[in-house]
Amino acid sequence: MLKMLSEHPKGLYILFFTEMWERFSYYGMRAILTLYMITSVANDNSGLGWEDAFALSIYGWYTMAVYVMSIPGGIIADRWLGQKKTVLWGGILLVFGPSVLAIDAVWAFAAGLTLIVLGVGGLKPNVMHIELALLSDFSNSLFITYFGKTICIQGLLSLISSI
Repeated sequence: MLKMLSEHPKGLYILFFTEMWERFSYYGMRAILTLYMITSVANDNSGLGWEDAFALSIYGWYTMAVYVMSIPGGIIADRWLGQKKTVLWGGILLVFGPSVLAIDAVWAFAAGLTLIVLGVGGLKPNVMHIELALLSDFSNSLFITYFGKTICIQGLLSLISSI
């Protein structure tokens, strides 16, 4: 196992944790987003108390926006910033997104979701290409092994984080 880990380029570890944070921020948020929006406000609960239909429409727009923002994220990387800088700025936005969500205010809720959307839009279309470039000197099976394990570990951790 240690031999296999030492065979990976060093940049993959940074990309692994960047992707893990992206999955934690986006998929972890998806798991609790609607529940937070529809739960009524009480003394020990800070839900938003919104109507089901409105909360579900926000959830739908949030989910759609994350995937649609991959298009401008790819264009920004291709034409202006490059893939590495776009991933860096996407990661920075993803750090601020959940941090702003910790503020108990509706403006912070909207701003936090927007930062997550923008951050994921910068990461999703670009991280895979950087990983492929790092592993281009290695066998294709190493990339498939890395990618498969990465998805499983990150999915498990984002699931655990939302419990």
